[in-house]
Amino acid sequence: MKLKEILTAGIALIVILAFVAIWFMPAGLREAPPLVGKTLDGRTLTLEQLRGRPVLVTFWATTCPSCIEEMPHLIELYQEYNSKGLEIIGVAMVYDPPAQVRAMAEQRQIPYPIVLDSEERIAREFDNVQVTPTTVLISPEGRIVHYRLGLLDMPKLRDTIEAML
Repeated sequence: MKLKEILTAGIALIVILAFVAIWFMPAGLREAPPLVGKTLDGRTLTLEQLRGRPVLVTFWATTCPSCIEEMPHLIELYQEYNSKGLEIIGVAMVYDPPAQVRAMAEQRQIPYPIVLDSEERIAREFDNVQVTPTTVLISPEGRIVHYRLGLLDMPKLRDTIEAML
């Protein structure tokens, strides 16, 4: 190989590694997908409408014990921080029947909007979410700052949200 080819290959590798690092860095460098969906009450909800506010997107299912365990904490978080600017969006997985989602939202008195991901588009856009609960915290600037599979670390999450408000 010629020196020029080696340098070109090296630079290409550095650029690829830089993009990979930016993609996976927790510092909020990666822009959140658009998230467009219909809420249980028929409204169209987008992340763009919420720009300027931190947004917690939680993917859940009515058959997920951990999701149900987490709900009271998310409701409390919403009640405490929504008036200060936090928005929470629950995204019901594609396999969850809408009637079952509605029933649980009413039974649990979930105050934040629930979006039905009936075409699985939202889950695909957020790194093909398959496991519930999966939670994504988006900064007011629209950047992903936290991506979590499984139950949340609520004290850490509260601290991160408070720093954004």
